[in-house]
Amino acid sequence: MKNLKFTKMHGAGNDYIYVNGLTENIENASQLAISLSNRNFGIGSDGLVLILPSDSCDFRMQMFNSDGSEAEMCGNATRCVGKYVYDNKLTDKKEITLETKAGTKYITLLEGDIKTRKVTVDMGEPILDPILIPVNITQNPVLNYPLNIDGKEWKISCVSMGNPHAVVFTEGIKDFNLPVLGPKFETNPIFPRKTNTEFIEIVDRNTLNMRVWERGAGETLACGTGACAAAVAAILNNHCDRKIKIHLLGGDLDIEWRESNNHVYMTGEAVTVFEGTIL
Repeated sequence: MKNLKFTKMHGAGNDYIYVNGLTENIENASQLAISLSNRNFGIGSDGLVLILPSDSCDFRMQMFNSDGSEAEMCGNATRCVGKYVYDNKLTDKKEITLETKAGTKYITLLEGDIKTRKVTVDMGEPILDPILIPVNITQNPVLNYPLNIDGKEWKISCVSMGNPHAVVFTEGIKDFNLPVLGPKFETNPIFPRKTNTEFIEIVDRNTLNMRVWERGAGETLACGTGACAAAVAAILNNHCDRKIKIHLLGGDLDIEWRESNNHVYMTGEAVTVFEGTIL
């Protein structure tokens, strides 16, 4: 597409290309995501995010992974959408509703400026029913389920935050070869829609270290829904309390799972990297 205006943004290093679908006419978004996301011959990103009109919310988000597959939800992208629509004067609200394929998300803009702003997203209630995640396991909830990968047993805890996650509590995650290990989780037949996989080290009752293999994107520097899923799994397994700081390769996210309404809240920075036009 020619003369397409875009903005490159990231949340904790999870970077996407953002396009204003209110003014830009996007054709074949899936193929566009593949070409633009290429880090050698394109802009380079984890995927493409379109900001669109909504009949039920302030805005609607449609997103595509770097392999062209459409994703239901991304917490880091949600924060960036909130910053984008405010910075570009598409709204003067600091509390914004966003329609996603995983339901309505509620965004609150906190302190910041045109470069960087802290944003909280109400990610809603975690989904623990294996049928809805989905994962082909009868145990409900799926906690510490033994999964055999190449002869090694891994204990997985499964959560959906609008998209499927398998959380693995382990040690030595910095040494894992995720390009080899990650796809074996992602495409395991127990996950009918594939899965994102979080590899988690427990630091203390309020701190986790995390690496993530994202379905359709590979290893990324951060995953917001994955951080939320990891926090929920850590609490359910009694590893952590309900307020958790998660250290990801690209930065930190603060996650709170509130007892009062069962909702998960994610807070982190949204950062504008640069703007441009595809000629």
